[in-house]
Amino acid sequence: MLKKFWNSLNKKNDSTNEEIVEKDDLKAEEENLENANTDEDINANDMNEDDKEVIEEESIVESVEENIEENIEENTEENTEENTEENTEESTLNDNIEAEKIEEVSLNQAEPDMDEEQPQKNLGFFAKLKEGLSKTTQNLTGKLDELFKGHIEIDEELYEEIEEILITGDVGFETTLKIVDMLRKNVKKKSIQDVKEVREELKLIVEEILSGDDSNLKLEPKPAILVIVGVNGVGKTTSIGKIAMRLKSEGKSVLLAAGDTFRAAAAEQLEVWADRAGVELIKHQEGSDPSAVIFDAISGAKARNTDVLICDTAGRLHNKKNLMQELAKIFRIIDREYPEATKEVLLVIDATTGQNAINQVKIFKEAAPLTGIILTKLDGTAKGGVVLSIKSEQQLPIKLIGVGEKIEDLQDFNAKDFAKALFSSN
Repeated sequence: MLKKFWNSLNKKNDSTNEEIVEKDDLKAEEENLENANTDEDINANDMNEDDKEVIEEESIVESVEENIEENIEENTEENTEENTEENTEESTLNDNIEAEKIEEVSLNQAEPDMDEEQPQKNLGFFAKLKEGLSKTTQNLTGKLDELFKGHIEIDEELYEEIEEILITGDVGFETTLKIVDMLRKNVKKKSIQDVKEVREELKLIVEEILSGDDSNLKLEPKPAILVIVGVNGVGKTTSIGKIAMRLKSEGKSVLLAAGDTFRAAAAEQLEVWADRAGVELIKHQEGSDPSAVIFDAISGAKARNTDVLICDTAGRLHNKKNLMQELAKIFRIIDREYPEATKEVLLVIDATTGQNAINQVKIFKEAAPLTGIILTKLDGTAKGGVVLSIKSEQQLPIKLIGVGEKIEDLQDFNAKDFAKALFSSN
């Protein structure tokens, strides 16, 4: 700043000197020489003073910076030492706390509170059944409830709408006519006047149709043999595996026979279930004679004194004649080699097929002496009304129903619980 100011001042002096030169050259030259000498001396003195001030300022700044750096280094060292000591103390304290927690956990594990209630892990059978039938309930009884709410009196129109709901709910035409006819008679016989009471009467009729003394698996007297039949893809292998695990958990000895030698990897899938259940499996190579597998399995069951032998079978429907011949041969071997065994022949039906399940029942009734039905995948369909058709039209008891993927979701069929779950309010 001083230099710039000084230069501007010199410029002004130069312009002034030029004016003086014009008036008096000689006098101007002398004065300029004197002024120049004077200016140089002043400039030199000023510059020396400025340099001194700058040097002094620089030395002051350097000394301040050095002091600051020294203070920072000292503070850093002190903070580092303090933090190290604090962290060491905190770490020691945390270690002590963790040690105390571990001791507490060990004590709690060693001396559990016997009065503490354990959370319920699984739903009850009825709750699972109700949950599994939720889609069927919504499709069937949900519509019936809406119907009853909209009617004041019991008339012919009410019965016709009940018929329509039952038929669209896969109950089947013949079974629907039977149910509505029974409903008419009971309403008249019991002098029912309230529409709300018609719903309860309908529930009792459904329970009556599904009831029967032969709904339980017959496994006594020992030994017993279960022959599982059905088309491919309905859940035969899964049902066999779940039954095996269930019987094994009940203390029964179980042996499996891989009689479906035509479907690729059928024996391997059954072997996975056998390993899971902890039971033995009799199998042959793929494409071998199914009846030979059953023969060896019967021999093995006798040698092991097995309680229950469960046999898988082929489920090919593209050639009905071959299917019937294969099954007929298997049953001849069973009758000849295992006449003393209690026999159950169970047809596995996929509930999602609806009324098509009736056709499967008809075909297999011609090929095998069916004693009951295993109805699977009820939890994934709104067509659970087919249960009524199977029981009413085909006169076959429902033995087991599948309402989920878990092992315990394959349940014994109970007509009263089924009707209750079907007509339960959500």
